[in-house]
Amino acid sequence: MDILPPRLSEPAPLQALGALHSRLEAEAEQGDRDGRFPEAGIAALAGIGLLRAPLDGLGTAPEGAAALALALRRIGRASLPLGRLYEGHVNALRLVLRHADAGQRRQAGRDAAAGHLFAVWNTDDTAAPLMLREGVLSGRKILCSGAGHVPRALVTARTAPDAPPQMLLLELQPGERADLSGWTPLGMKASVSGAMDFDGIAVPEASRIGAPGAYATQPDFSAGAWRFAAVQCGGMEAVLEQLLAHHRRTGRGGDPNQAARLGQAAIAVESARLWVEAAAGRAERGAADGAAYTNLARSAVERAALDLLELAQRSVGLQAFMAAHPLQRLCRDLATYLRQPGPDGALAAGAAHLLDAPGPAGEIWA
Repeated sequence: MDILPPRLSEPAPLQALGALHSRLEAEAEQGDRDGRFPEAGIAALAGIGLLRAPLDGLGTAPEGAAALALALRRIGRASLPLGRLYEGHVNALRLVLRHADAGQRRQAGRDAAAGHLFAVWNTDDTAAPLMLREGVLSGRKILCSGAGHVPRALVTARTAPDAPPQMLLLELQPGERADLSGWTPLGMKASVSGAMDFDGIAVPEASRIGAPGAYATQPDFSAGAWRFAAVQCGGMEAVLEQLLAHHRRTGRGGDPNQAARLGQAAIAVESARLWVEAAAGRAERGAADGAAYTNLARSAVERAALDLLELAQRSVGLQAFMAAHPLQRLCRDLATYLRQPGPDGALAAGAAHLLDAPGPAGEIWA
């Protein structure tokens, strides 16, 4: 079903996004069956201006944070794989805006306006880490969402094993250099997160983005995690929607035990949304505690999502694990997407901020 009509104050791309919901959702269902990359969804986002939008203030200024959070939630609600790809696109453009020179920013804008999807691929194959020597790359990246389909990839490469990583923005030909043999997940199939082989690619100076080590610059590196949490929040909303639909169909929602589960599920989803929106605002206005707050927010969203999955599956019962039931796909996608890197470290970093913060515990975030 389509989501509710947009509020009049929403930017035009967000207003158009609501009308796309059913199409994006249908493509997500098909992608779960055949693992096909969501080309139509990417083209649809480009058509309403969302690929270009991060360069025009969507989420790149404090006043754009709420709009970007809503966009990420809505895309995630329709399709978590598409949300993962779009979040990576936004991340890449944010890094370009922050660290590239004026000419590189202009070119990125032209590419995004032309419908080119960007991605950030940072995870090295430990057996063949990405190296840049004398202007030529060697090595591989793994867990590259959109492998073989993304034409603009921001990657990190080292000039020596102990050197800080250098960001490189590469122009790639779709269908080349991707190895999907290891991508056999239970969920998020259509994100096509395979390995990429970069052996022999010559890298011109114009492809270098920022100084070595700029990729991990704080607070952006940690504070930007609110964006994937927003997509996850959208996936949670989709689970809640299907849970409500199930009980409306079966007439079981009035049972006291089921009503209690529905209430707890609603609390989990709303809690996640509130954490995401607060983290987005702090991060995008450059608050000193933005990274610490986001570290806690991503942990809170993960916990709320895990609680929601248990509530939904317990509430629906065995039907939630049947192929014909919409919940089973949504639960698989959400459970897979929740496995983000470094969850324990993020939680510990948030806790460390609390230990060092002055004043009453109840006013640390005031």
